[in-house]
Amino acid sequence: MCGIVGYVGLRPALPILVNSLQRLEYRGYDSCGIALCGGHLEVFKDTGRIGDLSSQLTSNGYSMGIGHTRWATHGKPSQANAHPHTDCSGRIAVVHNGVIDNYLELRTQLIREGHTFRSETDSEVIAHLVEKHHEGSLESAVAAALAEVKGSYAIIVVAADCQYMVVARHENPLIIGVGYRENLVASDVPAVLDYTNKVIYLEDGDLATESRNTVKVSSGGKEQKRNCDHIPWSIEEAQKGGYEHFMLKEIHEQPKAITETLRGYLSHVEPQVNLGIEVPAGIDDVLLLACGSSYHATLIGKQVFEALTGMPTRVEMASEFIHASPVLRRTWVIAVTQSGETADTLMAIKKAKMLGGKTLAVTNVVGSSITRIADQCFYTRAGPEISVAATKTFTTQLIALYLLALAWPDVGAKFKSTIVQDLGRLASKVQRLLNDESEIAQQGETLAAFDNVLFVGRGINYPVALEGALKLKEISYIHAEGYAAGELKHGPFALLTPRTPVVAVAALDNTRESFLANIREIKARESPLLAIADERDTEINKYVDCVVRVPGVEPLLTPVINTVALQLLAYFAAWKRGCEIDLPRNLAKSVTVP
Repeated sequence: MCGIVGYVGLRPALPILVNSLQRLEYRGYDSCGIALCGGHLEVFKDTGRIGDLSSQLTSNGYSMGIGHTRWATHGKPSQANAHPHTDCSGRIAVVHNGVIDNYLELRTQLIREGHTFRSETDSEVIAHLVEKHHEGSLESAVAAALAEVKGSYAIIVVAADCQYMVVARHENPLIIGVGYRENLVASDVPAVLDYTNKVIYLEDGDLATESRNTVKVSSGGKEQKRNCDHIPWSIEEAQKGGYEHFMLKEIHEQPKAITETLRGYLSHVEPQVNLGIEVPAGIDDVLLLACGSSYHATLIGKQVFEALTGMPTRVEMASEFIHASPVLRRTWVIAVTQSGETADTLMAIKKAKMLGGKTLAVTNVVGSSITRIADQCFYTRAGPEISVAATKTFTTQLIALYLLALAWPDVGAKFKSTIVQDLGRLASKVQRLLNDESEIAQQGETLAAFDNVLFVGRGINYPVALEGALKLKEISYIHAEGYAAGELKHGPFALLTPRTPVVAVAALDNTRESFLANIREIKARESPLLAIADERDTEINKYVDCVVRVPGVEPLLTPVINTVALQLLAYFAAWKRGCEIDLPRNLAKSVTVP
C-alpha cells in the first residue's frame, strides 16, 4: 500500500511531485523518495514524511520526475528500502505499488547475471529487469521485464536518456492526469486535482507511455482507446477546510454524504426506491463480501436484508472467502469496498464470478477496479475521504445497503413507507447530533485515560460495537474489543475491572430487556459504564454511569446514528492522547495488497 506519482511537462517537476505525494500520504508514510530526470537521473529518498524530505531539496528545473510514499511490505523502513529504486548504472528508476510474488527467484537469477542489489525490497528487481532488457526502447524494456514478473503492480519507470515515462498496472490502481502540455500519473485522483480534473483510469494489463504532449495506452501489444473522464469534485473537497483533522471534517460531512447517496433514489409519495439495479431472477440467497469497516457494514446489511426482504443473507470476510470452498447456487454476491481497490475484495469477487455468482459492487470510487469486474455497480456519494479511518464512507455504505434492501420487489408497503420516511430524515438527525457534540467530546477525553475498553451491543447494534472498537483502537491506540453483550459471560467477563470501561450501544428494540440484563451483570463487576442511548430512553441512566444521548430513529436505522456518536468518541479520545489521527501508525487508507 503505497502512493506513486509522476510528472512530465514544461514546469519544474519537484514542487509538483512533492505536492502530489502529500495528497497521497494517507496511502503510506514510513519513507518516501523522488527521482528527477533531465539528461541524467537524480534520486533523493529517506525514511519519514514528505515534508521532511522536501525541506532538504531545491528545485533544479528538471521537468520530469517520479515520486513514492511507502507503506512497507518487504524490508523495514530505511533509506535503502525507500523508493525510487535504480538499476546498477543509476540511469533507470522505478516506483512500485504492489507485491512481486516471484522476486526471490528473479533476484537470485539477476545476481547470478552480475546485478548488485542495494535493498531488501521486492520492487528493486523491476529496475534491474528493465536494465537487462533495455536495448534502446524503454517501453519495450518495461514490457519485457513485466513478462517475467508474477504478482501485482502499479509502476512508473523513467530513464535518464528518455523524454517520456512508462507506466503499467496489474491489480493495483493507476490513473493518468491529462493536462495542457503536461501529463501526470498517480495512484489516486487527489494527487492530480491541483493540476487537472481530466483522468484516464488504466485497466489491468495496460502499459502506457507519457510525454508532455501525448499519452499512448496499449494492452497485449495493441494500442487501446481509454476514455478521459471528468472528476466531479474539486481539490477543496480533499482539503481540511478549517478543521484540525481530516477525520473530524469527514465526520461532519456525513449529513451531506447521506443526502447525496439518497438523492434521486427515494420517492416519499409512493414510497418507492428506484436504483436502476436489477435483482437477479431466481436467486436463493445473498452473500455480502467485505473487509475492515466495510465488513462491519455488511454485518448490519445482513440484518437489514433479512428484516426487509426475508431473503437468507450471509456475510464473509473477503480475505477468508478467497481461501474457502463456497457453494454459490443461485446467489447474488454483493461486494462492498470504499476504494474499489481493496485487494482481498477484488480477489473474492473474481472468485465469486468464476463460481457463477451474479455480482454487484458497492463503492465510493467511479472507475475503480471493482467497477470493471462486477456485473452491476452502486455508487455511494461520500466524496473524497482522506483520513485513514473510514467515517463517511462507512455510513454511506449503510445507506446503500438500506436502499438495496428497500428496492427488493416484495418489501411490505407499510414497513417500507416508515423506513423510507425515516431515511429521508436521517441526515438532519445526524446533523443535530453533530451540533451538540460537546458531551461526546467530554466522554472521549475521559476514555483517553484507559488502556483497555470494551464495546457491547445486541442485535443490529452488535456490529456497531465492533466498528466502535475498531475506530478507537486504530486512531487512539487504546486496546478495544467489540462483543455481543450476551457473550461477555462466556469469557470476556474475566477482563472486567474498575479500570476497564465498557461502552454499551443501547437501542429501543426487541433486544432491550436482555441488553439491560447484560448491563446489570457488567455493573456488578464494577466496570465504568457509558451508554450510547436514544434520547427517548428514560431508564438507561439507572443502569450506567454516563449517557450520551442520540436523536431517536426507527430501530433498523439506529446503526447510522450510533456509529456517528462512536466515531466522535474515538476522535476525541485520540485527540486527548495526542495521536496522529489522520495517519495512524502502521495503517494505510487503501489496502491494495493481499
